[in-house]
Amino acid sequence: MRLTFICVGRLSREFAAVWKHYEGLLKPYATLKVLEVAEAPLASGEEYVRAKESGAILALLRADAFTIALDIKGTEYSSEGLSRLLADKKLHGQSHFQFILGGAVGLDERVLAAAHMRWSLSPLTFPHQMARCMVIEQVYRSIRIERGEPYHH
Repeated sequence: MRLTFICVGRLSREFAAVWKHYEGLLKPYATLKVLEVAEAPLASGEEYVRAKESGAILALLRADAFTIALDIKGTEYSSEGLSRLLADKKLHGQSHFQFILGGAVGLDERVLAAAHMRWSLSPLTFPHQMARCMVIEQVYRSIRIERGEPYHH
């Protein structure tokens, strides 16, 4: 299984430690790649920021990967539901998943349209660095659920 995380911005030291923890836990199960695009300055206006960041994201998308965009208007899944979804995609031959995580102002419609699906973590709004850590944790949890392994830490 290959996992690519396309993210806007870099993680702060505190969030990077959480990310590294889950990255280490995932290594026996998957090959991970993180691609980061630069955050555009918010002073430029939300539409400009979304367009600039999304253009950089679109340039990184792989056509052979199942693309999941994080979007507050996306479908919410339980941990078990996400596990079933990923397992079903793998059963049908999909081995590469790419997750797109936008910045502070989210993703523009071009990126959302390019994704195979939109995933909402919650109707709540989270800082994008926290959401990034939540995504890798849920992917790890999904794999453990699929394998019938304990996943509570």
